[in-house]
Amino acid sequence: MSAADPPAVAPDLASLRKDYALKTLDERDVDREPLKQFGVWMVEAIHAQVPEPTAMTLATADGNGRPAARIVLLKGIDPKGFVFYTNYESRKGRDLAANPAAAVTFLWKELERQVRIEGRVEKVSGEESDAYFETRPLGSRIGAWASPQSRPIDGREWLEARWADFAGRYGDAPPRPPHWGGYRLMPDYVEFWQGRASRLHDRIVYRREANAWRIERVAP
Repeated sequence: MSAADPPAVAPDLASLRKDYALKTLDERDVDREPLKQFGVWMVEAIHAQVPEPTAMTLATADGNGRPAARIVLLKGIDPKGFVFYTNYESRKGRDLAANPAAAVTFLWKELERQVRIEGRVEKVSGEESDAYFETRPLGSRIGAWASPQSRPIDGREWLEARWADFAGRYGDAPPRPPHWGGYRLMPDYVEFWQGRASRLHDRIVYRREANAWRIERVAP
């Protein structure tokens, strides 16, 4: 066995633990608007040079209630919610067509923080999707045409040949595919979690009630 080979016996996962003590979180100190509080934490994560601070776990469920989760990148925040982009014909896109509700989780482990967000999902406008699509690297724009996301394919060579075909077809100016665009998660539940010692974590929850947010602390 070389030094690069994995151990033959799994480690004792039950013994792996870490206590948290970096920061605190108090319901009296947070912003009254969860999107503004999220903005504060996002800025702190960026300044702390957290790797991939916009990475979030997106959970969806199909029409039968079967859940699925994957990592996507947050690409915008506006007064209505959180925006991400994908192939509308992907598994997540099909889930959202059948069940337009989702949850996302951000983990910034270097800051001992996570944020959980739940709510309804809508597509962003075509104009918004066009504007973002134009900011993507050329290779990614061509890839949006080449990849039948979540569908079985014949192999890597098939995908690369398809990418080359679309690159030849569109050159430096590929338009946005009609099957690709943005979604906006409009939250009705937002939770800010700050790790604390002895697993007595701070959890501050915002719940949407009519046109206002109710803020409360929940037990860890």
